[in-house]
Amino acid sequence: MHRRALLAGLVAAPALVQAQPAWPDRPLRLVIPWPPGGTNDIVGRLVTEAMAAKLGQPIVIENRGGAGGMLGSDVVAKSSPDGYTLLLGGSGSLTITSLVQARVPYDVATAFAPIGMICQGPNVIVVHPSLPVRSLKELQAVAKAAKPPLSYASPGVGSTGHAAGAMIAQVLGVEMDHIPYRGTGPALNDVLAGRIPVFTNALAPMQPHVQAGSLRALAIAGARRSAVMPDLPTTAEEGFPQIEASTWFALLAVAGTPPDRIARLHAVLNEVLAEPEIRRKLLEGGAEVEPSESPEAFGRYFAADRARWAPVVRAAGMRAD
Repeated sequence: MHRRALLAGLVAAPALVQAQPAWPDRPLRLVIPWPPGGTNDIVGRLVTEAMAAKLGQPIVIENRGGAGGMLGSDVVAKSSPDGYTLLLGGSGSLTITSLVQARVPYDVATAFAPIGMICQGPNVIVVHPSLPVRSLKELQAVAKAAKPPLSYASPGVGSTGHAAGAMIAQVLGVEMDHIPYRGTGPALNDVLAGRIPVFTNALAPMQPHVQAGSLRALAIAGARRSAVMPDLPTTAEEGFPQIEASTWFALLAVAGTPPDRIARLHAVLNEVLAEPEIRRKLLEGGAEVEPSESPEAFGRYFAADRARWAPVVRAAGMRAD
């Protein structure tokens, strides 16, 4: 009797294994914490469309803009830890927002499970051609002598551009007035019109104006030159390696998501990022693919990035109430 029961159990065991559904077995969703149409939206849709084909399930895009990316991030922070809800995180929506917002409804250091980096685009420092500077040292000299202080534009309080401008002023040892706008477009329009002389932002929206001569690029705020504008020196080459500001994008899930699902998403993401067409399209948008070696590696990068920006935000008194 005991032997028959054992044999029956052995026969049934494969059936139990086969009964476990493969993951994912239903659609996923990607929360993009910004309105449709911007760089965040473009990057998120491009990458997840390719990931969906490899996962065998659609990835539904959900745009949840507001509060510098905090509203959409909170949706993911409060979701079920099953790997079906993902977040398109970024330097602005996660790093800077978590440092400048007076009340953040989640702990950015523990609320999310890192999956991996997608891409990174160093910011470019530009001035209106009417400002008589062609290097960061010349900008430093002009800013020190300026009365009233030079002003710099940003896409808004607490944006990456706001923090980058504050970093530039701190490293150059000069006073500069921050003029916030409601987005990159309005800020760029006033810089092009010569109303604001200095602007730091992602490369993509600046590139055509630099090429047309309506803006003068001084440096790439990164450790290496951009493949899109290879003749433009870096801030390190200009003598100011402390100035490093980039716009990065990454995938995250909510904390507590099973490690095997995180590993699967990380592997599929990196497969997509290895595709030449994906790399080409991201590069055209001013961002270079930077896959993470592992979810843990991206987690370390995120922590270090936040630690680097924290003293800049404190010294500038940046606060979005």
